[in-house]
Amino acid sequence: MRLSERLLAEIPGFRGYKEKEIRRESDKLIRNHLYLKLAQARSDYKMVFQKMADNRQLDVFSDMDRLSAKFDRAAERISHASYGYSGFFDAIKIQEDALDRMTDFDNQLMDQITGIASEVSVFKGEVAKQSFDNVKDHVQNLTNLVDTLNDTLDKREEVMMGVS
Repeated sequence: MRLSERLLAEIPGFRGYKEKEIRRESDKLIRNHLYLKLAQARSDYKMVFQKMADNRQLDVFSDMDRLSAKFDRAAERISHASYGYSGFFDAIKIQEDALDRMTDFDNQLMDQITGIASEVSVFKGEVAKQSFDNVKDHVQNLTNLVDTLNDTLDKREEVMMGVS
């Protein structure tokens, strides 16, 4: 902390406020990183989708389209997720333990997004080699991974609202 922040930290109540703000800012940075990583995986997936369409691999087209929509939904949810702020007069207050649990969820999200990015990378590599034998398996695996990610995002929102 800067000198002015250290001085203000001595004021009763300010230290807790500042610690919450630091947690919120770090969560915001983490979520931005998660969003960028998922957005890159989504972009790679859309390139695979285009390549599949170009090669007339239409038997999984509707499944891939649904998965694309799920990717979009997850990315936007991460981008616009609450970062743990509640105003002074808000009915629902965000407690410190909820902020700590939010960090745990962000760690889970990182692992899940890394798994998604890895699966998309393998899928992209196979399609680039014109290998379409495992397309259905890749689409199903990615669907399961993105569904799990969305479930984790649901649970994160419940923690933020104090429901869970």
